[in-house]
Amino acid sequence: MPTKELHYQWEWQLQSEPLAIWPFFADTNRVNRDTGLFPLAQRDREEGERVAGRRRLRYHLPVPYLHLDYEEEPFEWIFPYRYGVVRHFSNKLVSTFRVSAEMNPRLEGGTHLVYQSWIQPRNVLGAMGVALAIGKIAPRRFDKAIRAYDRLAVTAALPVFADVAQLASGGSERLAQMQATLVARGMEPTLVARLAELIQRGDEFTLSRLRPYQFADLWSVERKKVLELFLEATRIGLLDFQWEVLCPMCRGAEDRVGAHLSDVHTEAHCFTCNIDFRANFENAVELTFTPNPAIRDVPRLDFCVAGPEVTPHIVVQQTLPPDHQRLVMPLLEPGRYRLRTMAQPGGQYLRVVDNGRDHLPIVLDGRDWPTDELPLAPMPRLELANETPEAQMVILERTAWSDQATTAAEVFALQRFRDLFANEALRPGEQIGVGSLTVLFTDLVDSTRMYREIGDAPAFGLVMNHFDVLRAAIDAEQGAIVKTIGDAVMAVFRRPIAALRAIQKAQEQLANPPEGIRPLQLKAAAHTGHSIAVTLNERLDYFGTTINIASRLEKFARANEIIVSDNLYHDPEVQAFLQSAGGALTIEEFDEMLKGFDNENFHLWRITARV
Repeated sequence: MPTKELHYQWEWQLQSEPLAIWPFFADTNRVNRDTGLFPLAQRDREEGERVAGRRRLRYHLPVPYLHLDYEEEPFEWIFPYRYGVVRHFSNKLVSTFRVSAEMNPRLEGGTHLVYQSWIQPRNVLGAMGVALAIGKIAPRRFDKAIRAYDRLAVTAALPVFADVAQLASGGSERLAQMQATLVARGMEPTLVARLAELIQRGDEFTLSRLRPYQFADLWSVERKKVLELFLEATRIGLLDFQWEVLCPMCRGAEDRVGAHLSDVHTEAHCFTCNIDFRANFENAVELTFTPNPAIRDVPRLDFCVAGPEVTPHIVVQQTLPPDHQRLVMPLLEPGRYRLRTMAQPGGQYLRVVDNGRDHLPIVLDGRDWPTDELPLAPMPRLELANETPEAQMVILERTAWSDQATTAAEVFALQRFRDLFANEALRPGEQIGVGSLTVLFTDLVDSTRMYREIGDAPAFGLVMNHFDVLRAAIDAEQGAIVKTIGDAVMAVFRRPIAALRAIQKAQEQLANPPEGIRPLQLKAAAHTGHSIAVTLNERLDYFGTTINIASRLEKFARANEIIVSDNLYHDPEVQAFLQSAGGALTIEEFDEMLKGFDNENFHLWRITARV
C-alpha cells in the first residue's frame, strides 16, 4: 500500500554569490558523484533515447545484477537561481523522486541555498529506505560537498579534491621523466609543473575532458602556450587527445569521441535532441585531452546525463503544460540569444543590451516566430504563455559557442599540431567545412636566376633558410604551413590580420639579412573566405573557391608586395593595422580578371612597404 509523500528540506548560508556557486551545484553529474549516488549503467541507444521529452536510464547498484530503472523528465532551470527534475522509478520501493534547488542572493552578500526533495514510496519498506538514505545519510554528504563548492566558488578555483597523487603503477616515475622531456623541448617549466600537478591531483571529471584554453585563462597565460604544451604532452605520451563532435542544438558530445580524425564522422545523430546533423570544424568539432592511462587512469563514469551544466549555453529551460503561464527572471550577460521550443522550428532572436526591454511577453500559439530581433535587458521579466494543446519545452540559449573551446579548424591552422601530428587525417572522402579561413601564398622572386648565379647547393641552402624564416613568422601569428610547392608556400590563418603581419615580417627579414647573406625578395597574396578541409596525399589540406582565388592572386604581385582581396582588406583588424602604419606602407587598388572564374572582375589591393 502506498504511503504518504516524504519531504526533506536543507538550507545553507554561503559566502559565494549565486553566479559563482552555480557552475558547481548546477553540475548535477558532479553533485550526484560527490553525494554518493551510484553511476549510471552503460546504456544502449534505445534506453538513452528521449521518449516524449523523457530519458530512460538505469543506475548501477553495488550488488551484482541489481539495478534501478527510471524515466527522467527534462530538467528545468533558470540561470543562475534554480533548477529541478522529476524521476519516475519502476522498482517496487519508490515511484517518484522530485528535487528542487534554489540559490537566492542575500542582502548582505552570498547565497541562501535551499535544496528540497519529495519522494513517493510505494510501501512501508520503501519509506524506511528513504528515511535512512535521504533522512540520515544524504544530509552529511550534501553538507560536505556544498561546503567544498562554496570554498571553490569564493576562490574561483577548479574542483581539485584529491589530497594525494592518484597515479598508475609506475606513473610517478613516468611523470617525472616526461616533465623533464617537456622542459627539454622548450616548454616553460612553470607550466609543465602546473600540468603535472593537475594530472596528479585533478578531479576525475575535470581530467576526463581537459580544455587547454580553460586552463590558460585560469593560469593567466597565453592560450597558444598552453595548447602547445598539451600537444607536446600528447606527443610524448603524457596526455591523450580526443575529437568530439558536438550537436548544434544541445552542444553535447554524447558518445561520439574519436582518438583520431579518421574516427570522426561528420554525419551524426544526437540522441538527446533526436536530430541528424552534419558537423563542421568551425565550431562543432572540439579537441580535448585526458591523461594517458599509463600515467593516470581516469574512468569515464556518468552520474547524471542532463542538468544545467551539461548544456551551459542554455540559460532557461522550462516545460509549460497547455494553457499555462509562467514568469521567469534569468540573469543574462550581454550578447545574442535565441528563444525556441523543442516542437516548433525556428525561434525568436534577442539581443541583451543595457537599455533593452525589462519586460517581455512570449506567447506560444503555433504561429511562426517574429523575424525581428528584440533588445532585452540583462535582468528581464519573461512572461511565457503556452496557448497550444501540447506541452512545450521552452529554451532560451546563447547563440555564441564557447570561447574556451579548441576547435578543429583552429588546431589545423596551428603549426605545432601539423608538425607533431602529421599523420592525422580525415576519413577517405570526408569533406568538412572549417568556416572562415585566411589563405596565404608566397613565392621567391628570381629563384631560378639565383640557382644559375650561385650554384645549386648554395641556392638550395638559401631556399631552405627562407622556409625557416617563413615558418617562424607564420607560427608566431598562430598560422601553419600547409604545404610547400617548389620554393612557394601555402599557409593558413584563422584571422586575416595574422597573415598580413606574418608576411610583412618575413619579407622584411629576407630583404635585410645578416651581413654576408644574400637578400631575398618575396611576393605574396592572401584571401579570406570559407573553406573545406580534406585529406590529400595522406595529409590535411584545404580546397574550395577561397583556395583557388588566393592561388591566382599571387601572380599579380611583384617583389616585396602583398596582393590582398577585397574581403581581407576590409576586415576591421586589417583596416586598423593599415591606418596605424601611416606612411610606412603604400596601398594601391586595382581590378583584375581571374582565370577560371568566368572572367569575373575582382577588386584587389596592392600593399608595399616603403623603403
